[in-house]
Amino acid sequence: MTELMQHGRDGAITPVSRQFVPEVPVALEFNGLAYAVMMATPADLDDFARGFALTEGLATTPADITDIAVAEVDKGWIVRATLSGLGIEKLTDRVRARVAESSCGLCGIENLEAVARPLPPVPAHDAIDPAAIFSALGQLPDHQPLTRATHAAHAAAYADSGGRIVCVREDVGRHNAMDKLVGAMAAKGLPMQGGFILSTARCSYEIVEKAARAGATTLATISLPTSMAVERARTAGLSLWCLARDDSVICVNG
Repeated sequence: MTELMQHGRDGAITPVSRQFVPEVPVALEFNGLAYAVMMATPADLDDFARGFALTEGLATTPADITDIAVAEVDKGWIVRATLSGLGIEKLTDRVRARVAESSCGLCGIENLEAVARPLPPVPAHDAIDPAAIFSALGQLPDHQPLTRATHAAHAAAYADSGGRIVCVREDVGRHNAMDKLVGAMAAKGLPMQGGFILSTARCSYEIVEKAARAGATTLATISLPTSMAVERARTAGLSLWCLARDDSVICVNG
């Protein structure tokens, strides 16, 4: 905890204690190649690497990712993993020195064509009952210790079709939280179909793409999606719900 002084509009000055959300550089290395340096919260980094590889398309299945090792170094953290399968060719084609603040998937003009690359079609699925989303929303705060402590972290959760939360991951970065969730579900051998992902992040196209690439069938977010997020979700067949609140939620693509 850090002791700070809070200044009120009325001129009152009050001492307060605040905990800052951890944010450090995390280097991701696959097959000995430096792939990316992300700004992330140093927790569940094995899940992060696993999920990142899956949502970036470097791995097709969790079995393609092995030998994950996490180490703290002087200036941050390094996560090393071994990739096998078809992802090796993609890794060598795409790897280069790059530093990013988030895994947004856009790293220069050479990737403009990649933005429009078709997503894997989402399997046919039943519509989620809005009551399930309300139920998951009600449970979510109990699964967010970092958010309770700092009020400054994102969360990505997976809930079953009845709204029961199965897994939650938090991070300072919204993309990182999603990658950690994907990695955690993969590590446990849990499918991402039948239920839904609940994200506290801004619903930009990258969140939709990560959900679709992870095999999810439904995504619910607390924010309004961008136009590209809606387009990508509809094209892939991903059910999308937005502006999830305690008393209402909007079906964008059901």
